[in-house]
Amino acid sequence: MTRVYFIRHAEPNFNNHDDLTRELSAKGLEDRKRVTEFLLDKNIDVAISSPFKRAIDTIKDFTDCIGMEIVIIDYFRERKVDSGWIDDFTAFTRKQWEDFSFKLSDGECLQEVQERNVAALETVIEKYKGKNIIIGSHGTALSTVIQHFRPAFGYEDFARIKMKMPWIVEFEFDEAGKLIDMREHDLPQEISNI
Repeated sequence: MTRVYFIRHAEPNFNNHDDLTRELSAKGLEDRKRVTEFLLDKNIDVAISSPFKRAIDTIKDFTDCIGMEIVIIDYFRERKVDSGWIDDFTAFTRKQWEDFSFKLSDGECLQEVQERNVAALETVIEKYKGKNIIIGSHGTALSTVIQHFRPAFGYEDFARIKMKMPWIVEFEFDEAGKLIDMREHDLPQEISNI
């Protein structure tokens, strides 16, 4: 069995509008310790991340703790919204979930985000068959992966997890790469000393 833990990043600094370099907030830096505590007994074999700083930094506390390198895979990056900042992000997001082909002139639609994230996941599952894997990810990117396996997942489900940062979803795949189970994990609010 191959087990994949998608780790949606901890709280970012929302004042930094550059997707690639947006760092974690002070709260996010603290909350990533909850991710570390959750992962310590999971026998993780491989750590992968989106190239975006907030995703890398969310799992870096854990990988530093156990001396593991992070493999960067560009296809796991978050959706590109547009070249500029969107003021009414909620309305934009709802429209994308209602129409998976909707995108702004310099952005990606959810179908494109889903296709590249699922393709990357399939490659990872094949390459690391039988391993326990973590993937530093993002809310929209991860939600499109969930929707691929559970088509009923829609805007209301996305809205429910919108502020869950960090957030972990565990996927189990059989030897053929078929999904066996998928479940989300709520992280403890308090952490013990590591």
